[in-house]
Amino acid sequence: MSESPKPASPQVRTAGYDGFVVSFGDRLSDAANSAALAFRDAVSAAGWEGVEESSTSLVSAYLRFDPLVRDHDAMRAALEGLLQERDWYAAPLPTGRRLWRVPTVFGGDAAPQLAEAAKLAGLSEAEAIASFSAMRVRVQTIGFAPGMPYLGELPPEWDIPRQTELTAQVPAGGLCVAIRQLVLFPVATPTGWRHIGQTALKLFRPNSSEPFLLRPGDEVLFEPIDPDALAALQDDENGGATSEVIA
Repeated sequence: MSESPKPASPQVRTAGYDGFVVSFGDRLSDAANSAALAFRDAVSAAGWEGVEESSTSLVSAYLRFDPLVRDHDAMRAALEGLLQERDWYAAPLPTGRRLWRVPTVFGGDAAPQLAEAAKLAGLSEAEAIASFSAMRVRVQTIGFAPGMPYLGELPPEWDIPRQTELTAQVPAGGLCVAIRQLVLFPVATPTGWRHIGQTALKLFRPNSSEPFLLRPGDEVLFEPIDPDALAALQDDENGGATSEVIA
C-alpha cells in the first residue's frame, strides 16, 4: 500500500445518533488501513457496555452503540481515551488472521480482460500473471456486496483506471483489478473493474454461522491453474482454497 503521510491525529466523527467513525487518514495507505483494523480489534476487546457492533472501512473504524446505555459524550470520551493509549499507526494487526491460497485461472475465456489490464500496466500477459500470483494481498475491508473483499495494495504499475463503460456481468468468483486494488465478486455483478482472473470460491454463505468467508486483515495468494482444473472445483464450496493462521 502507498506510504502517504499519516494525519497529525485520528479524527473522531459522529455518525448519526448512535454511532461514531474514527478515521485514520483521508486516503488509503498501509498505515491507515492497519490502524483502522487494530483499533477496531481493540474496541471489540474492550467489551464496553452499550456497544452493539463495530466494523472497518479502508481507513476508518465504525462503532454503533445504544445511547440509552452510554451517552454520546461518554462514548466519545472512551474512544478518545483509547486513541491516546498508543500509536495506532504502529500497532500490530489483529491476531487470528489467515493466509488463503486460492486457485485462479488468469486470462483466456474465463477472464477476458487480462490482456487489456496488462497493457495498461505496461506488462505482458505472462508478466501480469507472475505479478498477481506472487503477491500476498491483504483484505483491506469487506464492502459493496455481501462478503466482497477489497484487496491490496498493488504495486504502482497497477494504478490503472476503471473502465469508462461497465462490463455487463462478471460471474461470481471473478477477480478484477483497478486503482492498485483487486476485488473478488461473491455474486454475478456489473462492474467497471477489469476481469483478470476467475476462481470457484464461494465468498458469501448466508446459512453459515460465519456468512462472510474472508475477514479484514486476512491475506490472499492467488495461485494459477488451468481451466480444466477450475471446472473440477466448481462443486467445492472453497473452490480448492486452503487457509492457515498466520497471526
